[in-house]
Amino acid sequence: MPDATRNPLPESLAEFYLTTPYTLALLLVANGLAFLVGVRYYVETMPAVATWLWPLYGDSPTAIAFGTLVLAAMVPFAGRRLSSVPRSTLLAALTTLAVVWLVKMGLWTFVALNVPFVRPDLPLDLYVGFDADSLWAYWGILLTHAAFLAQALLIARVGYTNRRLLAGALVLALVNDVFDYGFVVGLPLANYPPVRYDPGILLAAGSVVATFVAVGVAAAVLPSGDDGGR
Repeated sequence: MPDATRNPLPESLAEFYLTTPYTLALLLVANGLAFLVGVRYYVETMPAVATWLWPLYGDSPTAIAFGTLVLAAMVPFAGRRLSSVPRSTLLAALTTLAVVWLVKMGLWTFVALNVPFVRPDLPLDLYVGFDADSLWAYWGILLTHAAFLAQALLIARVGYTNRRLLAGALVLALVNDVFDYGFVVGLPLANYPPVRYDPGILLAAGSVVATFVAVGVAAAVLPSGDDGGR
């Protein structure tokens, strides 16, 4: 039996969004649009990366894809109680990955957009401002990625996790960090998202910290268990 969690999102609210047909449909549509917007951000630089590595390169779209898979798994249970969803191993793996990636990318985005505030070599208005460009490039992106954190709490209500799944998610997320910022430790890897500055060690360190925080959040908000029981 999974243990109680420290998820601040009430189960009744999660049940409304995840099992009411029209709200579940809206979430799927919103995720689909967000995925396309995310891919558009990477599309110009994607040809330089091998196709099979795109899930590692497209950080935010990958997070959205994991979340969408969990939402899609809820479709057969639309109109039913959340308690009717079986706690399968596959769903546990998907929710663990989704929560880790959504939290990590929500945190990483906040760090990435605010690095200019702590690096004297970068202009403070590189992202932040109140002109038309900054309304999306800073405020809009921060707001949409804050929604990543909300969705992580939402989908955490339908799965569970265990130490092996958390360890696996941690390893994959660290592999993602090395893939993006391996140059920091002398590896010929520099596949970081197309930010407006040379990332350097500060953004790389922020990404690694976000990885560990995300796994810690997943451990806290996902029920723990080794079987499919509720």
